[in-house]
Amino acid sequence: MTRIVVVTGGSTPERDVAFAGAAQVVRALRALEYAVTVVDTTAGVLDAEMEARILQPAVGREPPSPDRLAELARLELGPRLVELPPLRQADLVFPVLHGEQGEGGALQALFELAGISYVGSGPLGSALAMDKDVAKRLFRDADIPTAAWVMWPTDAAAIAALGLPCVVKPVKVGSTVGLTVVRDPHAVPAAASLAATFDDEVMVEAFVPGREFTVGILGDRALAVGEIIPAHEIFDYECKYTPGLTQEVFPAEIPASLTTTLQDLALRAHRALKLRDFSRIDFRVAADGVPYCLEANTLPGMTSTSLLPQSAAAAGLAFPELCDAICRQGLARRTGGNKLPP
Repeated sequence: MTRIVVVTGGSTPERDVAFAGAAQVVRALRALEYAVTVVDTTAGVLDAEMEARILQPAVGREPPSPDRLAELARLELGPRLVELPPLRQADLVFPVLHGEQGEGGALQALFELAGISYVGSGPLGSALAMDKDVAKRLFRDADIPTAAWVMWPTDAAAIAALGLPCVVKPVKVGSTVGLTVVRDPHAVPAAASLAATFDDEVMVEAFVPGREFTVGILGDRALAVGEIIPAHEIFDYECKYTPGLTQEVFPAEIPASLTTTLQDLALRAHRALKLRDFSRIDFRVAADGVPYCLEANTLPGMTSTSLLPQSAAAAGLAFPELCDAICRQGLARRTGGNKLPP
């Protein structure tokens, strides 16, 4: 029986999102008769009782507090993670982690050094996509439209050039954590201070009014395009993870030409960032019909309300089939097994 370790949890603002996704993935993989062990990067191997308590499919309306995250950070296993027997013995690791800790490339580099096979993008692709400043530079070089931006701190002239409203957000955090839509230029410093509580870099980006879309990528295939219609002005943390606050239409009810354009741009973004296995690429389409790439997600959400599973379902892949396809890509890449002794 193929042994898979689902690595989840962590000490990022998206910890609860990771647990909710892991609950879905673990259930699907066990139904497919994989032998699954769950590891939290702060608590280690979870026994059945801890799984039942921690792996909950629901996500709260707000992320954990900074104090709680600081407490969890002190518990992080760090490099000791790969010394855990289940990881040394695993045929494959399936990370369900978000934010810089899971998607920033360090975890993937640790697996590479330890000879542990895993699904998803490698260290370089993960790091490129996680850093929104670098990703947007690569989008621009690949002729993929993206909204204008500057890094904080900056001056009033640069903010004025972007126009209002603008978006102030952490550079290496997902799920819109720490993000603010600012309409008054005098409010930018306060928004930047909020963003800086979650990351050491902050960016200010032009706000693109329009419709929001997302495209899942599996292997080298663009899945169905979906439209996101949130109850709030933006697709924020609460709208992402609270059932009923967002209407998600898969496949999107748009002209075939726009579907093709978004799928093509999504594949180009996936390739420009050197991603692999799976990802999700997000867009806003302005009133003039121009699509702007917002970001790429290398470990997209896998909760019951997440967009990649919906994109796959609209393309004919049920959730267990999606998880199986992801695992098969990782297993096909596996050569020689893990290097650490059992």
